[in-house]
Amino acid sequence: MYLQIDNFLTPAEVQSITELARQAVFVEGKRSNPHNVTKDSEVADPNDAASQQASQIALAAFQRNEVAREFALPRRVAIPSLCRYSVGHKYGPHTDAAFMNVGQQPLRSDVSCTIFINDPSEFQGGELVAHLGSEMMRFKGNAGSAVFYPSTTVHQVAPVVSGTRLVMITFIESLIPDQLRRDMLYALNEVRALEALKMDWRNRTQLDYVIQNLHRMWAK
Repeated sequence: MYLQIDNFLTPAEVQSITELARQAVFVEGKRSNPHNVTKDSEVADPNDAASQQASQIALAAFQRNEVAREFALPRRVAIPSLCRYSVGHKYGPHTDAAFMNVGQQPLRSDVSCTIFINDPSEFQGGELVAHLGSEMMRFKGNAGSAVFYPSTTVHQVAPVVSGTRLVMITFIESLIPDQLRRDMLYALNEVRALEALKMDWRNRTQLDYVIQNLHRMWAK
């Protein structure tokens, strides 16, 4: 299951991150995944002050977004990284690494997130492409929007033909590692949000009983 959220960042936050990107020091993107020879991009140096400010803005946006939290059910969230793709840059088909070196304990990547920073009219190409069997889904969101997807998804970034693609990415370790179980809980929460006020209190209570106990059974 995929989740797209418009206005994940406010216009003011998009502007702030855009300004910080102009100040940030970028390094070769392969440093974060040297084994993938198809990765060709730049990532902001995590030790750079401007990069750290941008990361905190994106992290705060995730922490306040109830829809994103209900979808990912986060245990831990990696510090978001600012990524830049210039003309010719791309990232070939891949799945995200199972574990990220975050702090003292590796973070298991269950859910991946791409946050679009600049307007899609500012660059050609550069779509986030998800492979679903023989089909492909293409994402090129508006500035400030975000897309969440299972980290097991085979995906890529199409070559940038003109302009510059600016995004932030992060990875989430979920309380519910199993993708299908996360999807089911999200679906049940959607039903509760849409239908609870129409239900008899007994049925609403029974639905809550099922949801909360599935959380207890499946959380790890």
